[in-house]
Amino acid sequence: MLMQDILIGFAFFLIIEGLVYALAPSFLVSMARLLPTFSEGALRLAGVVAVALGVLLVFLVHG
Repeated sequence: MLMQDILIGFAFFLIIEGLVYALAPSFLVSMARLLPTFSEGALRLAGVVAVALGVLLVFLVHG
């Protein structure tokens, strides 16, 4: 069950990433150009917040 959940999560990640590349490549390029303007600390904080929100969402949905 756990391995199936992990694979489904990875599949959704690939779907979302693929959609961004397919539907909005110019937006993706412009966002990539903005990344160097942010401090390493700000990027790290954004990553930690995203992970925490993802874990919370999985917890709420999966029970």
